[in-house]
Amino acid sequence: MELFERLKDKVSGKDIRIVFPEGNDVRIIGASVRLAADGLVKPILLGNPEEITEIGRNQGFITDKVEIINPETYDDVDTLVDAFVERRKGKVTVEQARDLLKDGNYFGTMLTYTGKADAMVSGAIHSTGDTVRPALQIIKTKPGVSRTSGAFIMSRRGETYLFADCAININPNSQELAEIAVESAKTAELFDIDPRVAMLSFSTKGSAKGESVDKVSEAARIAQELAPQYEIDGELQFDAAFVPVVAKLKAPDSKVAGTARVFIFPEIQSGNIGYKIAQRFGDFEAIGPILQGLNKPVSDLSRGCNEEDVYKLSIITAAQTLLK
Repeated sequence: MELFERLKDKVSGKDIRIVFPEGNDVRIIGASVRLAADGLVKPILLGNPEEITEIGRNQGFITDKVEIINPETYDDVDTLVDAFVERRKGKVTVEQARDLLKDGNYFGTMLTYTGKADAMVSGAIHSTGDTVRPALQIIKTKPGVSRTSGAFIMSRRGETYLFADCAININPNSQELAEIAVESAKTAELFDIDPRVAMLSFSTKGSAKGESVDKVSEAARIAQELAPQYEIDGELQFDAAFVPVVAKLKAPDSKVAGTARVFIFPEIQSGNIGYKIAQRFGDFEAIGPILQGLNKPVSDLSRGCNEEDVYKLSIITAAQTLLK
């Protein structure tokens, strides 16, 4: 069964509520109408109801099954303000909180934090920073995770892999890289990807020397201690991680080499380049970034996304709510 058909089965009928701060964007409206009609998600669009309904009507979308909340007239805003102030532990005043909640991403994040929504999807209009910042301030990372990370599901004609971190952390240290590896293994399991994790480098098992090699090797050691239930190994070059024949030559004793399905890049530069090469040269579909390590799921769309991208990332985000 194809990846998204399996995910649809997982989330169907679960009444998972996803808030979309960019409610007046036609791509968001179209995807939300589809998600509601397919019984996969209960969408919550933020914005002016009349405006959203009119935009939808002009595109032939019927928004009757989509909940629309206008932050400017929301009855329970005082509860959100109080919860915001309490969560920020004196870093914002009531007045500042009320002002910040005029921003859709902050409002949507607070709906998610307080349980009025199960997850949030944003980024069709806003930058990654605008989407992630409220999540880090309010939802925060899970215990044992120092920061969030961005993973991409790479899919092509039945092949499915996970690449991380390709979106958030510029140059993670060994501890952070290890945490990314463990969270990526959990994400892979959720999406039925074999969680065999390769910590990538330009070196395989000491074939080269240097600080960057040591960082990856140490990250692999830490990750193995953090999550011994997973097969995690490194440092490995990509060919050693992926190609069985090469693995036998370069890393014959590795349980991961030649069979990896989850690939952890040493820093964002190689991660970003790597997933885009696979996308453009290899004709892989890159789905994400999926934000990992948060207490509740928040997903960041690309500003170049289309309606189908919103639809698929929303299904992925809904599936993340099932991850404990």
